[in-house]
Formats: sequence, C-alpha cells, structure tokens
Amino acid sequence: MFRIQRFEQIASTNYLMEIEAPAIARTAQAGQFVVIIPTERGERIPLTLADWNGEHGTITIVFQAVGTSTTKLSLLRAGDELPHVVGPLGHPSGTDNYGTVIPVGGGVGIAAIAPIARALKHASNRVITIMGARTGEFLFWEDRLAAFSDQLIVTTDDGSYGRHGVVTQPLLELLQDGAGVKRVIAVGPTVMMKFVAQATRPFGVKTIVSLNPIMIDGTGMCGGCRVCVDGETRFTCADGPEFDGHLVDWDLLAARQRAYTTQEKHSRECLQQRLNQVFKE
Repeated sequence: MFRIQRFEQIASTNYLMEIEAPAIARTAQAGQFVVIIPTERGERIPLTLADWNGEHGTITIVFQAVGTSTTKLSLLRAGDELPHVVGPLGHPSGTDNYGTVIPVGGGVGIAAIAPIARALKHASNRVITIMGARTGEFLFWEDRLAAFSDQLIVTTDDGSYGRHGVVTQPLLELLQDGAGVKRVIAVGPTVMMKFVAQATRPFGVKTIVSLNPIMIDGTGMCGGCRVCVDGETRFTCADGPEFDGHLVDWDLLAARQRAYTTQEKHSRECLQQRLNQVFKE
C-alpha cells in the first residue's frame, strides 16, 4: 500500500497528492509518469510526475477531478492509502543544453511542465516558460515555475489573470521576434499541444509534446494508448509519452480520446448518484 502524505486542493478542480513511494522516487526523471489505482476495484489512471523527493521517498502528482476515477481520487485524504502505484514509466524528457527553450504548460499540464523546466534550467538553458488556463481559478504554481524560468508568461483565455489570450499568442511573438528559440516542449490539453505544434512548424523549431491518450496497462502490452506518429503506430506508454509534435496525427488522437464519451458520461452520473445518496444518509 502507498500512504498519502499530503493532500491539497491547489485550484478550482485541481488537487495535489504527495505519496510514499520510495522505489519510484529514487529513479524518477522529468517527463515520466506513474499509473495509480485509487481503489482495489478501480481503473488505472496515468498521471505525469509533478515532483519527487528521493531522500524522503515521496512522489507528487497533480490531477484534475473530471471523471469517475479522478473524482474518487479527489475524495481521499492524507493518511489514506492507495492500493497500487506503478512507475516510473515512459521515457524521460530530453533536458540537454539546447540554448533558449520554451516550456508551455496548459491547465493541469502546468504541473507536468514544472520538473521539465527545472531540469532544463539546471542544464544551463535559457528558459522562457509560458503557462495558461481557461480562467485564473485554474492556475497554480506560478511562483514555482518563476523560480525555474528566466522569463515567465501567464495567460488566461478570459483575461481574468495575467495576459488575456491563449498560450500560442506569446509563443508566436517570441518566435517572430527572433529570440533564437531552439526547442519548445508542450504539456496540456490535446488541442493546445496541437496548436503549439502548428505555431512552431513554419519556424522549423523542434517541438516536443507529451501525449495523453486513453491508457490501460502502461507497459505497452494492451495497445490501448496507440497513436500515429510520422505514419507509424506507436505506443505512448512504452515509446513516449513525448513525441515530435510536428509528426503526430492530431485528428486521430482526438478521435480516439472521444471514443468512450457516452460511457464516461454514464459513469460520472452513476458516481454522482451514489455520492448524493451517501451525503443524504
């Protein structure tokens, strides 16, 4: 069992969980993920590592309560235990000295981009970080990202905090201004990563994205997380999660993510009914 050391709501529907997992914490690297099962009969949830502490033997995840399993995860508290946590999985991010790099984090992807930005800064890159969300209530970790960045740009779609607009607007400005950008790394909603890749393509800037398709076992055996990259089928869990954003078939990825929309909606409704009954009692 894996004990939850700390639990915190850090934004509107975003939660932080620090978990005792010494074996994972000792070997974790930026860009890798874990698979968590919130209950003995629950489904497997892939979540990118937001932080880890090898000395204390803990890992940190940040997630958004949007579906049945993440909602169940959000009902746990410090002192509770998780039956299964597997990792670290996936290939680490490339964090060499490239020169000027732009990590872009959107929504809950802000948490995933933080250790990548930190590793890039430690490799002596010039780090210009862009973080964005729909509204200010979904933002978090601004101070943390500022500590790893030479420049931090914050955007919100509705202008409620930071700069009004989406993350691709300041990204395009930096590319057009001749900032000498050598690499862009994007983590966030699929549509955000798609448009980041489209924005950088005309400039020929290498763009890495961390994909988030439906995933089951996390080890490459089931094939559920397959994506098309450069015309070839790849497994996100075993071959990724990071790929060249200019080579991803974004339309196919989006279609696969919508495959179980009806079932997901029904599952959320059933869970809400059970929760309403519990609170009523």
